[in-house]
Amino acid sequence: MQKVCLVTGCAGFIGSHLTSSLLDLGHAVVGVDNCASGYSRNMESFIGHADFTFYERSITDKGLLAELKARHEELDVVFQLAAVVSVPYSVDNPELTIQVNFEANRDMLDAAREMGFSSFVFAGSAAEYGNEERLPVKEEYAGSAEQLSPYGVAKYKSSAYIEKSGYGCSLRFFNIFGPRQDPTSQYSGVISRFVDFGLSGEKMVIFGDGNQSRDFLYVSDVVTSYLIAAGLDREGRGPLTGIYNVGTGKGRSIRELASIIADLTSGPKEISFKPERAGDIKHSCADVSRITAAGFKPEISFDEGLALTVAWAKEAHILNSEG
Repeated sequence: MQKVCLVTGCAGFIGSHLTSSLLDLGHAVVGVDNCASGYSRNMESFIGHADFTFYERSITDKGLLAELKARHEELDVVFQLAAVVSVPYSVDNPELTIQVNFEANRDMLDAAREMGFSSFVFAGSAAEYGNEERLPVKEEYAGSAEQLSPYGVAKYKSSAYIEKSGYGCSLRFFNIFGPRQDPTSQYSGVISRFVDFGLSGEKMVIFGDGNQSRDFLYVSDVVTSYLIAAGLDREGRGPLTGIYNVGTGKGRSIRELASIIADLTSGPKEISFKPERAGDIKHSCADVSRITAAGFKPEISFDEGLALTVAWAKEAHILNSEG
C-alpha cells in the first residue's frame, strides 16, 4: 500500500538515497531540507518526480509537521534525518546543535504522535556512546556513557526521549559510506575523503595514529534498515519502537582502510598523520543483535561497497574535470 512519507534532510547524502528508494517502491515523498549541508544535485534524479514535493525549510520552524500534514492529508510516516551533522561544528556551536538535533526532534516526535502518524524513525548515531571501551557496544551502554561532543549529547537526548515515549524508534548508525558522500565537505566521512585523496594523487591524511577503528556500513543497507523500521520493507516487518544499533558488527582500522583505498585508487601509499580532533572516538563497533532480530542483515560487503564507491567517485572526477 502506498504511503506518503516525510523525509527531512532529503537533499543530504543519506536522505537522497532514502527518498529515491521510497519513490521506486511506489510511495510518495514530501521532502524537507534547508540545504545547510545538503545539495540540490543530490535530488536531480527525483526532483521532477510526480510523487515528490520539496520544501526548502528548517526542522526548527515551529508547527512544521502540522503545516505539512494540512497540505498533505495522507502524510503518515516521518523519517527524521535533518541535523547538524558535523562533530567539530557542534563543538563550536553547542546551543544550535541542541536546538536542531534534540529540541526540533522532540517537537516533531510529539506532533507525529498527537496526529497519529503510523511511524517515526529518527537518525541516531554511534556518537551517543562516547569513547565506550566495551565492544561491541550494546544499546543500553549509552545510558552510562559520556558523550564527547554536543552532537553526541543531542543525539543521545533525542534517542532517550524516543525510547521513554514508547513511540517511534531511533536507529543508531555507525559509519555510513557510499556514492554522493561529498569528500570536500567538513561533514564527510573518512572513506569519501580517502577516495578523493587517492584519485587526486594526494597522500591520505589521518587524524591520530590510525589505529582507531570503525564499523562501516554501505548506504543501501542503511536505506533497508529505514524501510524495516517504518514497516515499509517488502517483507512487511515493523514498524519498530525503541533504539537499535545499525552496523555490521565488524571493525576496520583507519590505517588499514587508507591502505586498501590507496590500492583501489592507485594513490600514494604514504600517509600524513595529524593530531587527533576534539570529540573523535577511538573505537566503534556495534552489537547488532537487536536489529538483526528485527529482520535486518547487511547485503553489501565492505569490499563490494568500497568498489562501488570508488567507481562512482571516478566518474564524478571525470565529470568534474570535463565541466
